[in-house]
Amino acid sequence: MDKSFSDKVAIAGIGQTAYYRGQGSGMTDIALLSQAARRAIADAGLQPDDIDGIFSPVIRVGVRDLTSNLGIKHLEVGAKIEMGGASPLASLRMATLAIASGLAKSVLIVTGWNAYSQYRARRSDEIGILPGKICINHYIPSGATAPMQWFAIAARRYLHDFNVPAEALGAIALAARKHAQLNPNALMKDKPMTMSDYLASPMVAEPYRMLDCCLDSDAAGAIVVTSAERARDMARHPVLVSGIEDGHPYPADDFYNREDLHSIGLTRAAPRAFAMAGLKPADMDFAHIYDCFTFECLQQIEEAGFCKRGEGKDFVRNGRIELGGELPLNTHGGLLSEAHVLGISHITSAVEQLRREAGPRQVKDAELGVVTGFGDFAEGSIAILKRA
Repeated sequence: MDKSFSDKVAIAGIGQTAYYRGQGSGMTDIALLSQAARRAIADAGLQPDDIDGIFSPVIRVGVRDLTSNLGIKHLEVGAKIEMGGASPLASLRMATLAIASGLAKSVLIVTGWNAYSQYRARRSDEIGILPGKICINHYIPSGATAPMQWFAIAARRYLHDFNVPAEALGAIALAARKHAQLNPNALMKDKPMTMSDYLASPMVAEPYRMLDCCLDSDAAGAIVVTSAERARDMARHPVLVSGIEDGHPYPADDFYNREDLHSIGLTRAAPRAFAMAGLKPADMDFAHIYDCFTFECLQQIEEAGFCKRGEGKDFVRNGRIELGGELPLNTHGGLLSEAHVLGISHITSAVEQLRREAGPRQVKDAELGVVTGFGDFAEGSIAILKRA
């Protein structure tokens, strides 16, 4: 997307449900999604019938179900976006295009699931997140039946090539947990973690220990997007979309046959997004990096341009990615320690930072933040967000 779209669109409302484990949410998927959507719409100072666009990333509930349940009478654009954890930001990119072109005025992006009580990783085939026939016909029959096993392929190669110690991945897990301690909504807010705890956690798919892996949770989240001009007169302080892009590695459904296993969707998307915004990685006040597993977070820090490839193991040391450090990372706790809502909480929490509403997790004087998404087998999305 070219620079002419920069700062033309704003996030005007955010909403989320509580995060559930244990007995689960006790709600259907559509009930979860509708609750988050209504909260985002209300946060923007709108009514459901003011919404004329919906993008629903990676969920089983269709756009028609959402319009009916929310009472949206005049839909101009709607689509389901399927890029795994990159989908919420890919949806934001489509919403930006729809609003900037005049196709829609107020677009709802809503996603979520009962991932803890109903689906879980072992049932990922039932919710349509398997990335294609390669996985179904090759990985799964070979015994790689869960996402941490698929992604461990690329992680092991990278750790070998760049001689990365386990403590580098541990630093990411510890930062997420430390930030979750300050988040009253986080699932892991009452469970501190030390490096010794991390290193002692069971190995589940080498190099991934249990504490390298994201949480299963029941939850939903939503955002409302409109033009920057309209957002100035709405209920909350707007957050501008300064740069946004996504990227796709080839082949999209297989690690083994890529020319460069270390190149991911973000490798191509990040330079374009920063160019669109007219900014550099060093300009960012914080980063919310998709953390399905610790290595994928480390890799995205590099591929987004915060350091060179292979230098992430040193970049994350000595508190640099913790609150008060050079680049506070996942100040909400991320998928590792807050909850797994398919990445949309990375966006909503970034909006809270830029509204200066993050409480004890607030990055002082935050003006600029970056959010990434990581899809099935390394599709990537990225947005540079700015306080208006």
